[in-house]
Amino acid sequence: TGGHTTEILRLLSCLSESYSPRHYIIADSDKMSEAKIRSFEQKRAETFSSSQFTLDRIPRSREVRQSWTSSVVSTLYSILYSLPLTYKLKPDLILCNGPGTCVPVCISALLLGLLGIKRAIIVYVESICRVETLSLSGKILYYFSDYFIVQWPNLKEKYPKSVYLGRIV
Repeated sequence: TGGHTTEILRLLSCLSESYSPRHYIIADSDKMSEAKIRSFEQKRAETFSSSQFTLDRIPRSREVRQSWTSSVVSTLYSILYSLPLTYKLKPDLILCNGPGTCVPVCISALLLGLLGIKRAIIVYVESICRVETLSLSGKILYYFSDYFIVQWPNLKEKYPKSVYLGRIV
């Protein structure tokens, strides 16, 4: 919500028209992101007339200040909800940047790959605000993503699998 959406839209603004259609997945309790996405896509359609996108909602895997115990249950629920959506979309690439919603989507995509249905490339971009430590989503997806991008050299030193590109958002 908010900051993560702004960051991902900045990344998407650099992508060519070949990255279409785009499928956005946001938390069902997210009140701000849908308007930002629709505005972004409306502007993008002015440049790329064949621009296509969809927007879907899934249950939030973890609310701010939610207990660890109950977040396991809500994350499992979100994964179960994400599986049919990921199966339907069969993405080639998942680009995500940290909100908890990305974890169930990435796990669903990994499951589809393990089942031989469709393998998606997962690119995780850690938020610019993560200077010293990874976010919880980052700590989880560090081990599962194909490309793990950080925006600070300190993080590259701590997490050798990561790719440091400097500030990209």
